[in-house]
Formats: sequence, structure tokens, C-alpha cells
Amino acid sequence: MDQKPRIGMIVFYVVLGLFLLIALRGLYPTETSIVVPYTKFLDDFNNIIDIVVYDSGKVVYITGDNPRRSLETYVPSQTLVTQTFQNHIDLLAERGANITFERGSDSLFWVNLLGTLIPLGIIIFIWFFLMRSMSGRNSQAFTFTKSPAKKYVNTDKRVTFKDVAGVDEAQQELADIVSYLKDPSIFADTGARMPKGLLLVGPPGTGKTLLARAVAGEAGVPFFFISGSDFVELFVGVGAARVRDLFTQAKSSAPSILFIDEIDAVGRHRGAGLGGGHDEREQTLNQILVEMDGFDAKTGVIVIAATNRPDILDKALLRPGRFDKKISVDPPDLKGRSEILKIHMRGKPIDPEVDVQLLARRTPGFVGADLENLINEAAILSARKKKKMIGMAELEEAIDRVLAGPAKRSRIINDREKKILAYHELGHAVVGLILPKAFPVHKVTIIPRGTSTLGFTESLPLEDRYLITKSELLDNMAQALGGRAAEDLVFGEITTGAASDLERASAMARSMVTQFGMSERLGPIAWGKEEEEVFLGRELTRMKNYSEEIASEIDSEVKTIVLTCYEKAKRVLSDHRKKLDDAAEYLLQKETISGKELADILGLEGGNYYKDDLETIDIAPGASAEEPDIAKD
Repeated sequence: MDQKPRIGMIVFYVVLGLFLLIALRGLYPTETSIVVPYTKFLDDFNNIIDIVVYDSGKVVYITGDNPRRSLETYVPSQTLVTQTFQNHIDLLAERGANITFERGSDSLFWVNLLGTLIPLGIIIFIWFFLMRSMSGRNSQAFTFTKSPAKKYVNTDKRVTFKDVAGVDEAQQELADIVSYLKDPSIFADTGARMPKGLLLVGPPGTGKTLLARAVAGEAGVPFFFISGSDFVELFVGVGAARVRDLFTQAKSSAPSILFIDEIDAVGRHRGAGLGGGHDEREQTLNQILVEMDGFDAKTGVIVIAATNRPDILDKALLRPGRFDKKISVDPPDLKGRSEILKIHMRGKPIDPEVDVQLLARRTPGFVGADLENLINEAAILSARKKKKMIGMAELEEAIDRVLAGPAKRSRIINDREKKILAYHELGHAVVGLILPKAFPVHKVTIIPRGTSTLGFTESLPLEDRYLITKSELLDNMAQALGGRAAEDLVFGEITTGAASDLERASAMARSMVTQFGMSERLGPIAWGKEEEEVFLGRELTRMKNYSEEIASEIDSEVKTIVLTCYEKAKRVLSDHRKKLDDAAEYLLQKETISGKELADILGLEGGNYYKDDLETIDIAPGASAEEPDIAKD
């Protein structure tokens, strides 16, 4: 605790104690006597009805006059022991007066004083205990206007760029900030001005906070961390006060880095609410704008913010002079995932046979946080098996648990349903292996996982893909419909298990027609456009900008594409029916097989693919093709 708050609390306790002392003295009123001279005592002697004599010479007496009053006088101690004073006392006793002898004249004062101080001490102790409890970590009473930012210094666990991977471009942009914090004169010589603020934009878990801490660790400067939601409180003006306090702390520790995570909590577009009023959040945002606009870059403080919703931020926050630079932190590619996995494997007993490249291929779309969780899940599985090293089996099982949930081996599935499930999954796998443009099959399993997954077929691209051709979309759509085609071909009826496959294939076909312009009937035109509803939170919606006639043609074309792919999948499975039956029997025995095992059963080990006129199958508009019966869950 700082010295000023400590002194302030001491003064507060002292004032409080004095106030309570005065109040308690009022609760214990002491009866006071009127002091009179000794001659007055002699004059009132015949009317005394009550007298108290102290051995110190003090005499308190009450006379019978109306109104009765308590009078006090002082008799010299040598007079108390004379025969004359004793005769006076005897005379009062004969008249029936109450006579009391007391030892010590100030005993009543000390009794009253102790009766006041003891309750006061108890109250102060209880108050002090409550104040210490309230000023702990779980309460911010009396300090709610103080910024709750956490400060990390060089003595904390240091994070550097060596602990970051998969975001090389963002790392390079931030390296300039490190150079500036270490030696600002390098940029001053060329007249360059470092940006006042940097905005890290990317999905959750991509390492935005880690990057900011790495900058602080590389530069060796204090790092202030706060979330955007920490500014907003129930009381009006608290957010703005916290912003002022936060910037004051950062300036006092300069050079330093001020990191605001999830800045969209306070940086939303002003006037975007349904009320459109000047609420507490907007006051907080206004204070941030003022602080950053008047923020002198020479102070050596860099403001870094992170968000995954840059589209909803206020334009005034993004203009040059505030957040000058926007840095994109995207999910890692294949190489980046491999490097991130190696970082999280540091210090862990990893089997040398582990194929990091295969793990990276199996985790497309995973961000840094997902990959860290993956390694931790594999470590837990190894510990459960009491293994000393983390092997490939545990890592692949961890991927399956992340993607589809833990295996439900206790779930009982009857033989008929298990057979249908095997053919369904092999329908996906066989079509995927045979069609040349589909993604290669990695694994097929009929072990139930999670809450609704009875089995799955996993296909992996050989590399990261950013563009997909029309033929690849059609082959992958046929693969998605292969499960339903296998059920129809083998059992002559369909089940509800293809609901998600139909939904995915239909969505892909509609995107081909309305977004990608891949329909020859409708041409290279984008049908429908995205709109943002500002006053409803700027959510994306798709506006219909075409006639009902075009809508009917779009539906017809989507149906044509889906049925074409369905017939393609059905024909592939029909031509390989014997191999399909062999694979189903093998899968029912082992429950999980690899793509290589399936390729061996199909006789595709030489890379042979099914190449005939399947890609030319087409259903002309208006042809009498039977529409698949969409099963619903």
C-alpha cells in the first residue's frame, strides 16, 4: 500500500475514535456537584440529610431544602480527624442523616472512564477488522474509482517473442515497438513518430494478449493489463475516473505498455444502443478518447488494445493519433500450428516418434489456445495410463476428444444400428478416397463420442487451402452425401443420421450459386448482400435483393447441384460395392481404421483414383430426378 493511503486511513480512524468517544460520553452522563466554601457547609449543617465523606477531604452533601441539590466542599485532612468534626458527624447521625465514608476521591471518575474506553476499544477493533476485510482482494469499497489494472514487472515470469509462434507478420510489426521502447533516439533521428496506439485484431485464442506481454518482456518495461469490462461500473463517472487513474499509473511508470483487452466492451459505436443516450459506457469511451488524444508519445507509454470485433468500434477510436495501426492476428497456418505445438511441448516428456506435422495437419482452424489445451489433454491421458511419455496415440485421442468429445464406449448400440453406422461412415470415406478432388481420408471410426456423435470420418487436406475450385467443392459435396447414399444403396432405406450431412451439402450448394457465381444457369452474379444493423448491435444479415422468380431459380439450381452430387456418390459406391462390404466387415471388427488401411482394402495403394465420366454427370433443369427425402433429427 502507498504511504498516502496509509496516512489517510490512520487519520480516518483517529477522527472516528474521537467521534465515538464524544458519543459514548453522552451515553454515560456523570452527576456534577456545586462546589461551595467550607463556611457554606457550616451554615447548611443543620439541614443536611445525606453526606459522603472522602478520606482525601472531599465532602459531598445534600440538604433538605427544596429543590434538593448536591453540594461539594473541601475539608482539610487534619480537620477530619479532630474531635470537633467527629462531634458534627455524631450530631448528624443522631438527627437521622445518611452518612457514608469513601476511600479515594476520584474512584467514580475512573469507573466512568473505564466504562467508556472499554466499549470504545471493542467498537474500534471491530471496525478495524471490517475495514481490513473490505480492503482485501474481494472488495474495492472506498477505492472503486481506482483502476483495477494488474501490473507486471520484470521480476514476473518473463514472456518473449520466443514464446510466440504462428504470427510472424504481427510479431514483425511489434518488433518496431520494442526497438522504440529500448532506444527512442533511433526513430527521433529520422523524424519518425511511433504510433500512440496499436489495435490487435483476431479471433479469440490467437495470442493477442500473449503478443502484448511478449513486447513488454522484450523491452523490459512494466506492463499494465486491464479488461474493457473493468471500466464500467454501476456508479456514474466511475469508468472515466478509472481511465484517468490508469493513464496516470502508466505515465508514472514510463516507459511502459498499457494493454486493454476486449476494448469493444467500452469502445462500441456511440449511439448504437436502442436508447441512444449518453450512458456510462459512452462517458468512459469519451475519457479514453481524451486521454489518448492528449497523450504525448514522448512519455514512452504505448497503448495496445485487442478485440475480435473491430467492426463495432467507434470511428473516433480508430483514427490516426489514437490507434494508428491495426495489426491482424489470424489463426495459424500449417507451419504456424507446427511451431506452436513445439512451443507447448517444451519441458514435457514427448515420445520421439510423435509426428508434429501430422498433428498440425489434423488441427486446421485450431488457434494457440486450442493447441495448448490439446497438449494438456494428451498429458492428462498419459498420466491416466501411468505412462512416462506422451505418445502419438494420446495426442491423436486428445484431438478426437477436442473435435467430437470423449469416447462413449459404454453406450450400447444394437447390431443393426452398428452395421448401418459402419456403412454410413464408409460411404463418406470410400467416396472421399476415390474421387480425385476430395480431401484425403485420415481415419474412420464408429465409436460414439460426445452427446450426439455416433461415428465420424475425418478428412485432412494435404496443405492449408485458401482457394477452393468448383470441382473440389463438388467432390467434397459428394463425399458429404456418401453416407446417405450408402444407406440407400445397402439397406434400401434411409435414417436420420444424414441430417447434418444434408445441411452441409445444401449450404455449400447455395453458396456456390449465390456467393461464388458457380452456376452456369444464373451466371457470375452475387445474389443477396450483407448488411449491418447499426442500432441492433451491427449484426450481419443477408438482404434479399432479387425477385421471387430468381429465388425460385436459385432453389432449383441448388436442388440440381445437390442431386447431381448425390447421384455421383451413389454411383461410386455401387461400382465398388464388393470392396465396400469388405471394408464394413473390417470396420465392424476393429471399430476404428485409418485411411491407409481403407485404401489397401480398396486397392488404391498406388494412388489410383476413380476417373471416368462421373464429373460430367448433370441433371438438366426440369429433369425428373427424385428429390432425396431429408431425414430430420
